[in-house]
Amino acid sequence: MASNDSDSSGEHIPAAIKILVAGGFGAGKTTLVGSISEVAPLSTEELMTEASLGVDDLSGVEQKNTTTVALDFGRITINEDLVLYLFGTPGQQRFWFMWEELATGALGSVVLADTRRLETCFPAVDFFERRGMPFVVAVNCFEGAHHYEAEEVRAALSIPPEVPVLLCDARDRASSKEVLLTLVRHVARRTAAPA
Repeated sequence: MASNDSDSSGEHIPAAIKILVAGGFGAGKTTLVGSISEVAPLSTEELMTEASLGVDDLSGVEQKNTTTVALDFGRITINEDLVLYLFGTPGQQRFWFMWEELATGALGSVVLADTRRLETCFPAVDFFERRGMPFVVAVNCFEGAHHYEAEEVRAALSIPPEVPVLLCDARDRASSKEVLLTLVRHVARRTAAPA
């Protein structure tokens, strides 16, 4: 998915890196993509309807009234040689079939965790572990939620020590940027490590 070549007109084409933003329903994936994208993010947020009653578990996120039904998309230009493309996955189980397609060609993933509903990020962690895809866990610190340290979340999710776990605020551009930089550094370390 990366190319540093020029097209036939001589225009420089930067390398493109695909990153997924995954996690449970209501964890803040759309918010994270929107907080850092340099372009207006493409979002497939739709109003929740009565059809989702009894299907989507709203415990802990009772005020949520929209949901991603396909994906979120954003872009960040790091420099003239590198562009990150962010793909936010839908969180509900009924949309998990899309994760496989979205994961194709991805360099790595951010698993966004919500400590009010920590169990909702288990499927994303399992998905990336099974595929051997590098990921980081970013704990989105919601206002009013109990504060846990990163190492407490690591223990609760049984995340191995080599996988970064960090606290973040998905609404804050600088915090979201640090999450993505942590993922890129993690991927670079894994790539450089002897097999």
